[in-house]
Amino acid sequence: MRVPFEPTAFPSEGRMHLLYELHLTNFTASPLYVSQIEVLDPDAAAHPIAAFPADQLGPMSQPVGGKTTAGPEGSLSIPGGRTVVVFMSIAFDNNSHVPAKLLHRLITAESSAEGAVIGTHHNALHLLGPPLEGPNWLAADGPGNDQDNHHRRGIFVIDGRAVISRRYAIDWKQVEHGASFSGDQRDSRSYYSYGKPVLAVADGLVITARDGLPDNIPGHNEAFHPAVPITLDTIAGNTVTIDLGGGQFAFYLHMQPGSLRVKAGERVRRGQLLGRVGCSGDAREPHLHFEVTDSSKLGAGEGLPYLIDSYSTATGNGGAADPHTRELPLNNSLVDFGGNGQFRASNHQ
Repeated sequence: MRVPFEPTAFPSEGRMHLLYELHLTNFTASPLYVSQIEVLDPDAAAHPIAAFPADQLGPMSQPVGGKTTAGPEGSLSIPGGRTVVVFMSIAFDNNSHVPAKLLHRLITAESSAEGAVIGTHHNALHLLGPPLEGPNWLAADGPGNDQDNHHRRGIFVIDGRAVISRRYAIDWKQVEHGASFSGDQRDSRSYYSYGKPVLAVADGLVITARDGLPDNIPGHNEAFHPAVPITLDTIAGNTVTIDLGGGQFAFYLHMQPGSLRVKAGERVRRGQLLGRVGCSGDAREPHLHFEVTDSSKLGAGEGLPYLIDSYSTATGNGGAADPHTRELPLNNSLVDFGGNGQFRASNHQ
């Protein structure tokens, strides 16, 4: 049992959240069948903080090197010589104590084992401004533990290391009435996000400012035909990277060609215009991909949580706004970054 990258607790929606990955490797020749994983406070280890039984472990897990079948009674099967990554998500009520360390207990059909003691406050949480302005921004594939979240499950091997730079990434899409466009869905200009101003989230130094890659014609699945071949060099499209200080870097991806207003080596101020939302690189439709990592090299760092100083979310109560201060929006939150606090997409699901 090991956790390659320790988490940092962050606040959102009235709770403190921990997202991290538990790697389980079976060094024997016979399969192991995991019936439960428990998480404990090693300094007060009476009852588990959280327990994940067999029926939850399957959706939480991703085997390395191909699919595996479930074990007896739905247990998580780890064949001999194989590794399974378990995507952990633990939430604490705001008035609860978040332990400084966590201990993991693995229960199998025949025995149990304890290990993988980790910290819960690995890095400082940078307080950032919004990367966009105005209402109706959907935090698509944002922080969460859904099985189909391509950011959360996006393990890349870069420089010989398996990392998840997109662990807390968000694809920001502007929506109205649950839709991201109106009119011709093959025209980027039909999308509410397209061309909207992209803003510096903090004072900092521009590390990368790449422009000139063309926008794609929007399309999903078989209808997606990128304007240029998707490679490690083009996947991000037109990008800006800002050094936030303290070994943390903010990445803006898929920006509109010809829209960048900054250059590498330039210092920017919070709220400064960087460029505009586009559809370049590996973008099926116009949106802004935003993430913070611990490396200035795209994809090579570990994704880090951060805080946005102020925003509102739709409550589902006729478009009423619920204010948030110093939090990180969760997956599929509908966010207003300022202005009148009114949501035009009150029926968004």
